Amino acid sequence: MTRNRGIRDRREAKSSERRSSSQKRSRQNVRSAGMTLSQPPSDSEPPGQPELGMKLTHLGNRFATASDTARKWLTSDWRIPVAISLALTGGLTTLSMAFLLKLPAVPNCPSVFWPLASGSLRLHCAQLAAGKRTTNDLLEAIKLLGTLSADHPLYDEATRMVELWSKDILDLGEEAFNAGKLDEAIGIAKKVPQQSVVKAEVEGRIKRWQGIWSKAEEIYQGAEDALRKENWRQASTNASRLLSIDNRFWQTTKYQELAEKISITRDDISKLAKAKDLLDQGGLKNLQEAVKLASEVQDQSYVYQAAQGVLAKTGQKLFDLAEATLNQRDLNGALESIRQIPAAANLQNEVEDFEKLAIAQSRTWSGNDADFDSAIASAQSIGADRPLYAKARQLVERWQLEKADLAQLNRARQLAQSGRPEDIQAAIANAAQIPSSNPRSAEAQKLVSQLTADFQTKQDRPILDQAEQLASAGDLASLQSAIVQIDRIGAGRALFTEAEDRRQQWQRQIRQIEAQERALAAPPSPTTDATGSLFQNPQSTQSQEIQADQQTLETARSAANGGTIDDYANAIRLADGVPETSAVRGQAQQFMDQLSQQMYLAARSQSDFDMLGAIASAEKIPPRTDAYAQAQQLIRSLRRSLGQ
Repeated sequence: MTRNRGIRDRREAKSSERRSSSQKRSRQNVRSAGMTLSQPPSDSEPPGQPELGMKLTHLGNRFATASDTARKWLTSDWRIPVAISLALTGGLTTLSMAFLLKLPAVPNCPSVFWPLASGSLRLHCAQLAAGKRTTNDLLEAIKLLGTLSADHPLYDEATRMVELWSKDILDLGEEAFNAGKLDEAIGIAKKVPQQSVVKAEVEGRIKRWQGIWSKAEEIYQGAEDALRKENWRQASTNASRLLSIDNRFWQTTKYQELAEKISITRDDISKLAKAKDLLDQGGLKNLQEAVKLASEVQDQSYVYQAAQGVLAKTGQKLFDLAEATLNQRDLNGALESIRQIPAAANLQNEVEDFEKLAIAQSRTWSGNDADFDSAIASAQSIGADRPLYAKARQLVERWQLEKADLAQLNRARQLAQSGRPEDIQAAIANAAQIPSSNPRSAEAQKLVSQLTADFQTKQDRPILDQAEQLASAGDLASLQSAIVQIDRIGAGRALFTEAEDRRQQWQRQIRQIEAQERALAAPPSPTTDATGSLFQNPQSTQSQEIQADQQTLETARSAANGGTIDDYANAIRLADGVPETSAVRGQAQQFMDQLSQQMYLAARSQSDFDMLGAIASAEKIPPRTDAYAQAQQLIRSLRRSLGQ
């Protein structure tokens, strides 16, 4: 702007000079004209112009008169010329000082025609550009001085300025590097001119920047990896290493950024740890709290994926809890659990199918045929593309079997209502046909046990009554007959426990009677021979052996009191310990035969509802017992029925 004003001032000065020169020439022309007009016309004046000559003559006379008047006015007072002289002198002095003090006009560098520009103008404009201290302006400054030849007077100064500005460019790259702009810094450094001495430092400086940056990125990446592994302590150690990086951006901005991430991730890790503990504890409330804690982890967190994993596991646990609750016939509890599953578990379709199946299953609890049909239709509406399609098909098959089982159980109950033995047996056979793998098998076995107990009670009650009638006589023979009679009630039958109590009672009575008889028939006391020495009566030794064998038999009978197949088998083994030559062997064999019969009857009753168990029971009947042959025949028959 100053440059433009200076150029305009010079143009106005030149124009003023031209106007002054023109006025001087005009005054000279007028004087010449006056002198010419004051002279008389010559004879050589061209004809036809007398009027013009007269006018010119008149004008010259008026000018001469005016000059004479001015001369007289100036000479009339000496102060007037002095004043005029002083005015002219002051004006010229002021004008001279103005020209001396006036600053030279600033050149307009953008409009300079550089092919004709001088070296000083180039240096001046280059300095102006370099003063802006930007990469492009520094390069422009260097470019302006690049055309100066080696013999130019300003060449050395230009070379010094180019080196200085090249260093400034590299410093700008350093500033960009410290500001976190590595690529920009490298780009700036590569713009340093080839002819500059500073160019030799560029490659080294770039390698240094890249090395520092790579090391910082490695440290930062290590901290992030540690956070993803939920190891915030290791991440903090890595973050502290950034403070030793020779770069202001990594020491400040990136360090603060990483410190904030560590703080947030540390809180998230704490939440996940608590959520995992609650997940392990289980229970609806704990799982709900686990979902709440894991859901608070934001997607920007380094442990976000871990949180999603916790949510997925929690969702699956809630699903399992809902199934368990439904199996306990708690529909509301099951629906409450299933509806707590978070969206992050990706079980939305499973939840929808479960709710439909749960409501359908609750209908089957009534046992009504219409409710079964409604539940089956609801389950069949779940398509093959749904996640619980297989579960739905399984439930449909189960409910169809359950419906059929219920119908069969109802028929069995109706048959048993008459109370006739043949109807009860038919009812038992009907209910026993329901396989153990069917949904209502437990109910069927319970009905079979109930009906069997009723049937056996009706069969065995007369036997027990007859045995009690026999034992009422109280003598040894009657009591033994009563025991034989009551032993017909086998193990596992409905009245076996009552019969066993009677048998033990009667056995105590028999022992008391036998003890009294032995006391009456006691042998004489030991005597001495002629020499005076004692000798044992052979009858006394035999009595002791009998007592020992009887004790063995009593031990066997006590072992049988448990009333199970295994107890009977153990009792037979103990009774078989009575020697064949013993006087008690007959009682032991009779006891063994009775127990084997009871074992056989129990196995045969068990075969009505558990063939494999009946085979196992029959195999425990030992040889040399009364029921062994029958047990072997029963085993073969049952194995044929099972296809073995």
